[in-house]
Amino acid sequence: MIARLRRTRSAMIGLGIVCFFVLLALAAPLLVRLSGWDPAQPDPSAVDPNLAGLPREVFSAEHWLGVEPVSGRDLFSRVVMGTQVSMLVAFAGAAVVLTLGALFGVTAGFFGGWADAVISRLMDLLMSFPGLIFMIAIMSVTPHVNRLVMLITVIGLFSWPGVARIVRGQTLSVREREFVEAARISGSGAGRILRREILPNVAGPLIAYATLLVPGMISAEAALSYLGIGIRPPTPSWGQILADAVTYYDVAPTYFAIPGLCLFLVILGFSLLGDGLRDAVDPKGARR
Repeated sequence: MIARLRRTRSAMIGLGIVCFFVLLALAAPLLVRLSGWDPAQPDPSAVDPNLAGLPREVFSAEHWLGVEPVSGRDLFSRVVMGTQVSMLVAFAGAAVVLTLGALFGVTAGFFGGWADAVISRLMDLLMSFPGLIFMIAIMSVTPHVNRLVMLITVIGLFSWPGVARIVRGQTLSVREREFVEAARISGSGAGRILRREILPNVAGPLIAYATLLVPGMISAEAALSYLGIGIRPPTPSWGQILADAVTYYDVAPTYFAIPGLCLFLVILGFSLLGDGLRDAVDPKGARR
């Protein structure tokens, strides 16, 4: 699988983009210290009060990517710290989704019967809800809860049924294979069969699906922050910066373009990597 993945140029490009943004998120506090400007620290001297608070310079040695209009906050430090927030929400949300999806999917597929019926109806119920609308409603009525934790929880709870369905289908297929039957005959219990036979065989598709899941979570976090119900100031977020930049896109285009470009690239990177992983896990399906 790794050999097939390495031969896929688009997947390698996606992996490079993902690694860049992950390293950027990990090094965010150090990069902010190097820039010399805290994300919430204003610089009134960097904006021109005679031009409605527009930045005096687009780029400068003092502010590497310029500043926000009116407030004069350093755009580089805010975008870098926004990367950390987006990566944290995406990876933590994906961990919640994969854990719940694998747990319920394997349980439904392996045990069948009433467990499969109950879990399948629960998945149908959650998938019938308009997820984004419910996320907006829940985030709106819980204004005093930690926004980061709430975002991860809400996105994870509404996203796991899709993963569970894939895992359930894979488990139904694997449990009928000869090696699982041989394990049963040899006296292995359900727990051992799940750990040693089922989970290793559903892990590949699960990992591939996870990389395709992350872009949606980054987009959801940005969308909720853009609407003002996600990450709130003073914590920076790409969606929050884009919402503030809409007013100035024609007079300060870099204010809008830089976080927008970051959002585009990270979603593109995960999408390319996810497509490559999916094809590497199932090369016959890719040829079809």
